[in-house]
Amino acid sequence: MAAAAPAETMNKSAAGAEVPEAFTSVFQPGKLAVEAIQVDENAAPTPPIPVLIVAPKDAGTYPVAMLLHGFFLHNHFYEHLLRHVASHGFIIVAPQQFSISIIPSGDAEDIAAAAKVADWLPDGLPSVLPKGVEPELSKLALAGHSRGGHTAFSLALGHAKTQLTFSALIGLDPVAGTGKSSQLQPKILTYEPSSFGMAMPVLVIGTGLGEEKKNIFFPPCAPKDVNHAEFYRECRPPCYYFVTKDYGHLDMLDDDAPKFITCVCKDGNGCKGKMRRCVAGIMVAFLNAALGEKDADLEAILRDPAVAPTTLDPVEHRVA
Repeated sequence: MAAAAPAETMNKSAAGAEVPEAFTSVFQPGKLAVEAIQVDENAAPTPPIPVLIVAPKDAGTYPVAMLLHGFFLHNHFYEHLLRHVASHGFIIVAPQQFSISIIPSGDAEDIAAAAKVADWLPDGLPSVLPKGVEPELSKLALAGHSRGGHTAFSLALGHAKTQLTFSALIGLDPVAGTGKSSQLQPKILTYEPSSFGMAMPVLVIGTGLGEEKKNIFFPPCAPKDVNHAEFYRECRPPCYYFVTKDYGHLDMLDDDAPKFITCVCKDGNGCKGKMRRCVAGIMVAFLNAALGEKDADLEAILRDPAVAPTTLDPVEHRVA
């Protein structure tokens, strides 16, 4: 991933210091207008499960990222996040997974469904995109939030086969079960450092409050030993790790996500919009580096995390 020269226009970081505007622009919506497209069984070719696509409206060829939602969540709860990333020049595909209805003992059904969505992309995705918009499927990223992070990592580890090859992997506060002795199937965490065998760059974004209980009635939404820290520990270089210190597991969702869902997780007191911009901006910086060989924004955040709209601590990375 080659470094790109930063712009010289100056802006203010969260700490008040002057930094080049290029270093913080990823935390603001991009210049491209975007469109949200709901694709269901009426499309031809029909997707294996319903998908929400957010894509630029401007004609061009864009890299693609799949985002797998968390347990008991809907894909449209992430629309602000998806729009932010897409506005920087990415096509985002968010399947509606099966895990919304019951608590399963394993993740096999969602892993298989995600693989089928990936196989639908070459024929199905071009047919539903705005006129003149083309997917660059040789640059395909896979992402997942919460239990969807476990699904994404499982798929990347080969627990289902796909025709396409993923070039980058993102875990958004990923969760692999309720505890070390009660992992979701397949049990992908080995508790050995650098044990994941993915040959691609990996980004893990965690939350500082995810492993705290909301109250005495609900367990932590991202329990210790099966959350972001262990996922990152088991990644091989190149890998990147950011923790939004003052925010919780569901704080990246849209504000209109149902309270009966968001109330089960410990949340932060800060502006949720800042959290969404922070997560989306880091995703954009990483995707630009991993898929576009434009490292300037990612390197700037690593060098000075204060450019982000929320406190990032810890911030780590390992390169080969």
